Amino acid sequence: MSVALFEALFGSRPRARLIRFFTMNPDVEFSASDIVEKTLLSRNDVIREMKRLAKMKFVTEKSRQGKKFYLSNTNFPFYLEMKTLVSKLNVNAQSQVFRRLKTIGEVKLILISGLFLNYPKSKVDMVLVVNNINRTKLRQAISYLEAEVGKEIRFVLMNSEELHYRLNMLDRFFIEFLEGPYEEVVNKVAELKRFIAGLRT
Repeated sequence: MSVALFEALFGSRPRARLIRFFTMNPDVEFSASDIVEKTLLSRNDVIREMKRLAKMKFVTEKSRQGKKFYLSNTNFPFYLEMKTLVSKLNVNAQSQVFRRLKTIGEVKLILISGLFLNYPKSKVDMVLVVNNINRTKLRQAISYLEAEVGKEIRFVLMNSEELHYRLNMLDRFFIEFLEGPYEEVVNKVAELKRFIAGLRT
């Protein structure tokens, strides 16, 4: 299921994003400020939608020292159904959510797996090979992606020289990653294409 369809089902982007966020992080309490920071939604949207979600008991609301905290209510009557629905969401390589990553430097390779493809066995969600990287743009792009998918992204970052070394050493991590399901967002590395072809023969 696409993220756009999921948002349409719940009537608004903020509501859909919050439902996904709390379903993906069921055991963690968040303040309104935490939610704003992690979802990149406006504070007004967060306050409005959290009131609705608390009223329908999708989340529980607690107060400590005059500050409100919110937690997923795993006893919500349709919690398991919601969790199943969220688990069917995926972000394919053609999705527009990756466009910001393409501006972080000389991007040679972006591979996605794990969280993006609903493959929990993967050790990482994304492999990035970038030369002359802009760290500020990287942080901004990752924050945007995490807001879209509702969870922290595990990624590996390297430059072309390190990639070349790993391929020559038949790096176990890389081989395991490539043997699992993954998609290419960007692949400008001819050496890797030959390496992948060799794994498949």
